[in-house]
Amino acid sequence: MRVSWAGGELTFRLGAVDEITGKAADEHPVKLATNSCTVAGVPEDAHPDLFAVAAWTVVAPWTRREIVFDRAISPEVAAALHDGWGVEAGPVGAEARRTGTNLAISYSGGADSVAAAAIYPEAPFVHFRRVAHPRVPNRWPHYRSDVLARLAKRTGRELTIVDSDLEFTLSEPRPGYPEHHAVAVGALLHADRMDLGGLAFGYELGSRWLGGDRYLLRYTPDNLMWAPHGAWGRLFAAAGVHIVLPVGGVSEAVTMRLALNSELKEHVRWCLQGTDGPCRTCGKCLYKELIQAAVERRPLDTPFTAEDPRARKWLQPPPYGGQEMVEYGLARVPGIENTLFGKALDYFDATEESTSWLDHCYPPALAEIPAPWRYQAAEFMTSEVGLMTEAEVRRVETWGA
Repeated sequence: MRVSWAGGELTFRLGAVDEITGKAADEHPVKLATNSCTVAGVPEDAHPDLFAVAAWTVVAPWTRREIVFDRAISPEVAAALHDGWGVEAGPVGAEARRTGTNLAISYSGGADSVAAAAIYPEAPFVHFRRVAHPRVPNRWPHYRSDVLARLAKRTGRELTIVDSDLEFTLSEPRPGYPEHHAVAVGALLHADRMDLGGLAFGYELGSRWLGGDRYLLRYTPDNLMWAPHGAWGRLFAAAGVHIVLPVGGVSEAVTMRLALNSELKEHVRWCLQGTDGPCRTCGKCLYKELIQAAVERRPLDTPFTAEDPRARKWLQPPPYGGQEMVEYGLARVPGIENTLFGKALDYFDATEESTSWLDHCYPPALAEIPAPWRYQAAEFMTSEVGLMTEAEVRRVETWGA
């Protein structure tokens, strides 16, 4: 693989052993559509390591043995690419490894990133906004990136909006991030300007410790994508922008509660399709409604019925994505047995007691937060959420066993 940056445009060319169809870090298959993308407003004098890591978030699924950048990188970044992916990277020769001192939040506007913002009220936001690609048609026009950006502006926080068409590098399964970390392209390329030493994401307990939503359904302390000692964590750290997961120890029930109690609650939007509000008819809206209804202890409010084809998976036996939160909802939503989730009651013996561990913070997640930002998160979690007991910690660490 050869990559080059010019005027905010990333161009890449596959090598002889590279493949058009590859897999992202979570093993999800992705197929390449085109070999270039743009990122608006890129500072031309950003450290070479930032350009390299930003490029890797886009081209990693299709690169097999080697990547050649258009500028020299540090030995640390080259080593992280080799150790994490077995890829030879170069040329090596950047004069100095970069560092930074500030923290920014990769802000999507959803409940999880709003909860992260509540922990660090002084941190600026960096928001990724999808824009059209000049050569690839938009097969997903219902994705309202303009709405999410408008809501981000209304928060009143210091905000950098980064426009990019990189999601259109994918042809299959649909436009999207080649790697989950590509959402950070803008923050990486602006890291020198913002003096960033860390970037906070809203990934929570399920994503970090319970295997995410690919049905692993087991405790995953060595999570490749989000563990600080994982391949991506080491790569970001080598470029001087540490991955920070301020809500990595709490469930989506907790992030939902924190978001709804936040000063930013009027700007929370996890739906990518609605305009004047959540569309209420997509799968994400249904899942988040289950969580919100559980947190608010009220009946489910959704137009979905068991007859809707989009509800079919909830009528089948598990596994389910976000299964811990499904159990949490089954135990708390009044009248859940009369909804499309009623069939799931046949497969779980969920009670408030059996799911109470999901109301507290898993302490090892706080220990993973880099030192400059750990104390603030620990203080917040201790006072606003509460830490898990030893028995609750065991529930996390035996999940899926």
